[in-house]
Amino acid sequence: MAARPLVSVFSLTGDKAGETTLPEVMTAPMRPDIVQFVHTNMAKNNRQAYAVSPWAGKQVSASSWGTGRAVARIPRVGGGGTSRSGQGAFGNMCRGGRMFAPTKTWRKWHRKINGTQRRYAVASALAASAVPALVMARGHKVDDVPEIPLVMDSSIESAKKTSAAKDILAAVGALADVEKAADSKKIRAGKGKARGRKYTLRRGPLVIYKNNDGVEQAFRNLPGVELCCVDRLNLLQLAPGGHMGRFCVWSQAALDALNEIYGSEGKKIPEDIMANADLARIINSDEIQSVLNPAKRANKKYLRKKNPLKNIKALAKLDPYAAAARESEQRAEAARKDQKAALLKKKRDVAKSKKQYKAQGKAFYEQVSQQGDVCADGF
Repeated sequence: MAARPLVSVFSLTGDKAGETTLPEVMTAPMRPDIVQFVHTNMAKNNRQAYAVSPWAGKQVSASSWGTGRAVARIPRVGGGGTSRSGQGAFGNMCRGGRMFAPTKTWRKWHRKINGTQRRYAVASALAASAVPALVMARGHKVDDVPEIPLVMDSSIESAKKTSAAKDILAAVGALADVEKAADSKKIRAGKGKARGRKYTLRRGPLVIYKNNDGVEQAFRNLPGVELCCVDRLNLLQLAPGGHMGRFCVWSQAALDALNEIYGSEGKKIPEDIMANADLARIINSDEIQSVLNPAKRANKKYLRKKNPLKNIKALAKLDPYAAAARESEQRAEAARKDQKAALLKKKRDVAKSKKQYKAQGKAFYEQVSQQGDVCADGF
């Protein structure tokens, strides 16, 4: 932030003519969120109401045919003998009908803005105009400007010719920003060029004065240059588009008048939410670090939770008796399996031993089954 106690004052020829105190408002906190909010709402207050004609799409005699004719109940043009008769009318889905929800002029066009917020936004924009980095980031050509904020001698307010104004800006290196604005002149895209807004132009320097002794007539014809009285500072000029950092050319009388407009005698200057906005420096300071707990380097490893319905050790912690009963049940089950296996083995051995006599039994059966041989002797 521009916290310098003194700023240089330059003569109309570009030489240093003296010094003046930097106004306290130039050290106000910069809040781009407030500036953007206030700018967005202020820009809505100069809109012109618009609406479609109340009779558009309704200048035809039409009525619905009602139900029972297997057609939609949309109003239809009466008469006959032409293709228009029987066609739908009035509805937004009909050819030649009105639009949906026709716009009205009694829309809420304007916005009320909290006065404290407006003052805060103007103070922030003034403070940002004293920071060279923000001015350059906004796109202004200030490479040859000796100092920002640029303060000129109060005699600049008496300039009456545009040629003299160009010489003054060239002497302090501010003419490059005017030429940048002039080179940016382009024909507007869209219908605006047929509505009195044919060209678009970048913003150049903002000349702020205390008394208009001809300065308005001298600078007003330069492309991109705007003028403003210090008693009527406008956020739409100090932060065009809601972006802080407008390149301002001050007269010394206008800069000194800020001490009367802002401060103990005038408007209250906003205060910082934090005295030191360097949060990392605050956290790493010895005062904070001395009372903090030491950093926990290793993360604590938590054991996986065991299901006591499936895990006996987990069940033993909850109910040792249930765990003992389950273990005895498992032992009994294992014993039953062993007994069953032994019984099956015994049965299989018996069946295997019987198989060796099976062939002899079949042969004997075949022998005794021969009827003819038995009756051969006369039985």
